[in-house]
Amino acid sequence: MVLAIEWVELPQPTIRLIDQTLLPAEEKYIDVRTVDVLVKAIKDLAVRGAPALGAAGALGVAMALYQAQRESWDDTRLETEIDRIRDARPTAINLAWGVNQVRHLVGQGVEVVTEAAKKVVADDTTANKELSRFGADWILAKVGKEKVRVNTHCNTGALATTAQGTAYGIIRELFERGAIEMVYADETRPLLQGARLTSWELTQDGIPHVVQVDGAASSTILRGLVDVAIIGADRIAANGDSANKVGSVALALACQRAGIPFIVAAPSSTIDLDTSSGEDINIELRDDAEVLELGGQRTAPREAKGYNPAFDVTPHDLISAIVTERGIVEPAHESDPRLLARVAD
Repeated sequence: MVLAIEWVELPQPTIRLIDQTLLPAEEKYIDVRTVDVLVKAIKDLAVRGAPALGAAGALGVAMALYQAQRESWDDTRLETEIDRIRDARPTAINLAWGVNQVRHLVGQGVEVVTEAAKKVVADDTTANKELSRFGADWILAKVGKEKVRVNTHCNTGALATTAQGTAYGIIRELFERGAIEMVYADETRPLLQGARLTSWELTQDGIPHVVQVDGAASSTILRGLVDVAIIGADRIAANGDSANKVGSVALALACQRAGIPFIVAAPSSTIDLDTSSGEDINIELRDDAEVLELGGQRTAPREAKGYNPAFDVTPHDLISAIVTERGIVEPAHESDPRLLARVAD
């Protein structure tokens, strides 16, 4: 299994990232030893996916401390650099969460921070495995089939986490149980994380799948070709509204019309109890070149401007189940405005 992010001690403390912007054509790694390089990797999506960003946030604080030692930063400079890591992407709460898990330990020294950051990584690996089992059990009980057909969006596998994945982890768990008939992987415009990354992982794992354009997904569901849709999340509000890669809400609407389950899978650290609903989630707007160009080639008139929200928000009443490592909540069937408090981190 590929590792999206890992901590390497020798020859010097380093965050090693697989550069996801180059996959599947090239498997290349980035060795991160400065805040500038880490922030750029986060913004460029060389590392992405909510759980992987949580790991990047925690390990990034340790890495910043090592850089501070080398370059003799004062406390103000160190705090500013840690803030830069925390704020590199605004929608995905896990990045700030990862920073906050270890930031309060800075005064105890770099060794203490490093060990705490490693624990964040280890805990995510455990969470991946737990939520995968919970999700697979729930799906098989609800769908009532020996083999299921799954639609998924964006990338939620090992490349987006520290282990086997969230939504992808459930798919992998189902496959290992002999319970996958077919996976429909949305290409996930504009950066094609589904076509480039999810399909690459599905191929590595030998899971039967097809890649489809995003616009085909709703029709695939309504034609009865899918039994369940499973996606990840970058932030889940207290009421169950969920922000994920743009295009997710279209799947949810189609699933509601087709009468099949729509599942959000994420670690409990993705739940933000301080955000009451999806209306309060800050949606990241990315460079319009991502939608106006393809492979560096302009695909729209020079005069055209692009609109490029990285995420959309699925209302909680369209979500059949939110699966975490601590259990499952069914937002569409519950009315408590803070229904996620019992499984939040």
